[in-house]
Amino acid sequence: MSNIPETGRTPRVRIRLVVIQVLVFSLLLTLGGRLWYLQIRNGQEYTDEAKNNHVQQVVQPAVRGAILDARGVPLADNETRLVVSASRTELLKMKDDGRGVLTRLADVLGMKPQEVMDKVRLCDAKTPQPCWNGSPYQPIPVTDEATTQQALQIRERAEDFPGITAEPTAVRRYPSPAKANAAQVLGYLSPVTDEEITEAQDSDSPYLRSDQVGRSGLERTYDKELRGKAGVTRYEVDNLGRVIGQARSDKAEAGASVVTSIDARVQNVAEYELNEAMKTARKEFDKNTGENYKADSGAVVVMEAGTGRVVAMASLPDYDPNSWVGGISGKDYAALTGKKSNFPLLNRAIQGQAAPGSIFKVISSTAAVNAGYPFDGNYPCPSSYSIGNQVFKNFESQGYGDITIGKALEVSCDTVYYGIAHKEWQKDGGNKPKAHPGDWFFRTAHQFGLGKETGIDLPNEVSGRVPDRQWKENFFKANKAAWCKQGKKDGTYVEKIAYENCLEGDKLRAGDSVNYSIGQGDTLVTPIQMATIYSAISNGGTLYDPSVGKAIVSGDGKTVREIRPKSHGKLPFTGDTRDRIDEALAGVATRGSAAWRFGGWPQDRIPMHAKTGTAEVYGKQTTSWFATYTKDYSIVMTISQGGTGSGASGPAVRNIYNAIYGLDATGKQDLKRALLPKPQKALPSIQPDGSIDAPAVKPYDPNSRKPSAPPGEQPLAGPLTSRRD
Repeated sequence: MSNIPETGRTPRVRIRLVVIQVLVFSLLLTLGGRLWYLQIRNGQEYTDEAKNNHVQQVVQPAVRGAILDARGVPLADNETRLVVSASRTELLKMKDDGRGVLTRLADVLGMKPQEVMDKVRLCDAKTPQPCWNGSPYQPIPVTDEATTQQALQIRERAEDFPGITAEPTAVRRYPSPAKANAAQVLGYLSPVTDEEITEAQDSDSPYLRSDQVGRSGLERTYDKELRGKAGVTRYEVDNLGRVIGQARSDKAEAGASVVTSIDARVQNVAEYELNEAMKTARKEFDKNTGENYKADSGAVVVMEAGTGRVVAMASLPDYDPNSWVGGISGKDYAALTGKKSNFPLLNRAIQGQAAPGSIFKVISSTAAVNAGYPFDGNYPCPSSYSIGNQVFKNFESQGYGDITIGKALEVSCDTVYYGIAHKEWQKDGGNKPKAHPGDWFFRTAHQFGLGKETGIDLPNEVSGRVPDRQWKENFFKANKAAWCKQGKKDGTYVEKIAYENCLEGDKLRAGDSVNYSIGQGDTLVTPIQMATIYSAISNGGTLYDPSVGKAIVSGDGKTVREIRPKSHGKLPFTGDTRDRIDEALAGVATRGSAAWRFGGWPQDRIPMHAKTGTAEVYGKQTTSWFATYTKDYSIVMTISQGGTGSGASGPAVRNIYNAIYGLDATGKQDLKRALLPKPQKALPSIQPDGSIDAPAVKPYDPNSRKPSAPPGEQPLAGPLTSRRD
């Protein structure tokens, strides 16, 4: 029995009751506040989310737009195929992760079970192709070549193939009209990734999980226009998933078509002739290395001189873009990316870099004139030029006495350019340069557009290199430690060079300047850069952004947006200097190093201008360059490890011109045989239903076009090194 008086308990009980009341009131107040927040403050938001939980979306993919040549011939379009796809989401719900289903599917499709399983596995850093690099929630194509019988088996035995669909689907196709491949120009597609979906969700062109995305070439540049807009139908469903109504429907909008400046017929000729030139080069003996030329890669660009539009662009080795459709196989992927593949995915017309050799001399000639050397002045052209104990020789050690800059350009006299470049190096301070050297040769190269991208509407263009003083300094800082570690004063040639670079690799030496003046040394250019430059000389000096896209045509054909040529500057010469260079380049084609390749050319009606180049590369065979232009077109071809300019590339370039203008070896023109005697200005005609009429095209027949030399003329085929470059 408690000893506490009754009167002592009462205050304590009251205190406890008050505390309990306060706690209960606080809890009620908190709950009330939370209810107010959920139902009033954010009520509409949660109401909307609740509604969305009962809305299902059905996506109708948009048909991707076509890529057309200048006359409306499809270079890339779509065809309907029976596509068998697998849903990873459904397969992973099964006890065996869908292995049984995929094994049965492989039996129906005539494939190996592991092959099917590899198709539906997800890509990561350690997973080789084939694998799926798209969204894991998107149906994964197993094959796009299913037969009607195979599709019927899958549909009729649906209980054996849960998560498997067989549906007619629009699939990308690269038809190669007239055997024109154009793989690196067109590019290819692959599935959109989750990362890309997330990054683009707030843009004006978000991705859907079913989207295929352009990964290179025109497919990438114009992906947004080509992709169109998928249709989405939203259905209201109850808790059991039964449709109770349609909320909203957005119709699919077909992607726009891209009309290009490519002519499929000329593209076919360019590809064929480049390939033939490389095959011919491999049969020729290189006396410097004691083996045949390797001719391991090459590129050619055909450009409208007055607009910068690309009529043809070929790069070898190439590949079949259809191999990417429906998912690339492991074998094909290895063939495209392996060490022995020689990297056919590269577009060497815009990504291949090499020393330009003598085709660079149009820049050196301009630099000399701008530095104060008269174009018609007399300059010694000895067989060699010495700086200290170094001797720099002319090609084949041939001398011409005192000649003008124009004649030096025509006969490709190296020593004229050596002498002028050496004098300019001395004026700029030599080994102790002035604070503000003139650097006319470097400055002029930058003004010609070298050392930076041309701006062509294709992805991943490289910039080349102008090895000026700033580049030398940056390169020295990046490599000094390695040079100093490797260099030996009395070692091998490479070790001696490393030793010299360790001591003074940041200095612009006399040898650097004279080598640079003839397009050698550390100078790098791309075929598209040189085609742009030679086109500018042809048109009077305007540098155009090279372009492949010519117009965007909406899916219904009602809207056409033309892509007009754009200029990014002028060449740094006067009209008089331009005319004199033009005359000298005409002399190259009629009297100089390219004359033996243009026997019978109608110079009076279609003036031809050319420059040959044979660039030396340490550790490799010489690079062949051939740069040309008429009043209509510029054509530049290069072949890595191919021999001389006129020897390896000359016949192919001549044959391309013959096909374009419809010429035979005597200079007679047959316009019925001419593919494109004038640049194509008009766009293809668009029908009221949005379709575009495309003319029929035939593959190039070299036997009907290849010229035979007239009596007394040098044949076009012949030894690669028999004439001077």
